[in-house]
Amino acid sequence: MRNKMLNRAVVGIIGAVWCILALFVWITPSAEISLSERRKLAQFPQITFKSLIMADFMEKFEQYAKDQFPYRFSFRTAKAYTRFYIFGQKDNNGVYMKDGYAVKLEYPLNEDSIRKATDKFGYLYEKYMKDKNIKTYLTVVPDKGYFLSGKNGYPSMDYKRLFEIMEKNTDFAKLIRLEDILEIDDYYKTDIHWDQEKILKVSDKIKEAIGIGQKNTDYKTIEVKLPFYGVYYGHSALPMKPDRLRYLTNDIIERCTVYNIETGKTAPVYDTEKLSGNDPYDVYLSGAASLLVIENPSVQNGKELVVFRDSFGSSLAPLLLDSYSKITMIDIRYISSDLIGEYVAFDNQDVLFLYSTSVLNSSSMFK
Repeated sequence: MRNKMLNRAVVGIIGAVWCILALFVWITPSAEISLSERRKLAQFPQITFKSLIMADFMEKFEQYAKDQFPYRFSFRTAKAYTRFYIFGQKDNNGVYMKDGYAVKLEYPLNEDSIRKATDKFGYLYEKYMKDKNIKTYLTVVPDKGYFLSGKNGYPSMDYKRLFEIMEKNTDFAKLIRLEDILEIDDYYKTDIHWDQEKILKVSDKIKEAIGIGQKNTDYKTIEVKLPFYGVYYGHSALPMKPDRLRYLTNDIIERCTVYNIETGKTAPVYDTEKLSGNDPYDVYLSGAASLLVIENPSVQNGKELVVFRDSFGSSLAPLLLDSYSKITMIDIRYISSDLIGEYVAFDNQDVLFLYSTSVLNSSSMFK
């Protein structure tokens, strides 16, 4: 009899908790986005006769209930702590923590993907640049795992092999190595990207390799007041300390304009409106875009740089503006390689292929 009463009490408590949580969902306004996960959250689905008959309503309601669950991030954090500290798992959602850095597991090396990337770059060279007055360069940005994974016992791709494949299959471009000058402190702790304030040495090395010399341009550092929670903050689901996002500017950069060919809109180099959006890193060149043209009225040398790039190039490009009248940024994840010639006339330019190891290891996204 006593056990029966105890069981009823347990069931009653659990039922009451679920009823309270359900009531909390109903009376709390739905959140539109999850800043930690960098995505829009599902909203309450529209009730129609068709959606009820086809079970579409229940599928969307299930996603809505998951996304709008009370204290969702707290529960995700509890799960992460359980995986890390109780069950001894090395990662949560493919992200591990080491020395205060959140690092995504990039493993194993996909050699086919690396070769497909070099084939794509070769195709672009043959189609647009061969037999023209164009100098081509290649640089590869190592992800944070290059510095932390292997030496700390985490699964790690064969970075040495990656660099070998890239160099062997891109003889049309001069390789500018960055792994020998970069270190883990050059990256944000909660995000995938490098910190612009730390990569002046990168822009200097690229300028030197291209032959335009190192420029002693003075920069003013602007520190964003809002804390910066990078993409790995949400993936790890751990309460990490935020990074501080800073960007470098000067009179040259502030006079430049960035034209987005896809949208037809013009913006400044640093789009400060993005700082309050889903991803504050989008302050650099307004974020992901297929094709951007940066016009620099302060430099009248007629030199143009074309950069085939991923998101790492967004924060690097402003540091190269003191040497070029025009910089064109092309992201072949968002534009077909065969359409580029309709927007860019290749002649008498410097061309830089700049990609991170994580993107090269997933080159199927290239168009």
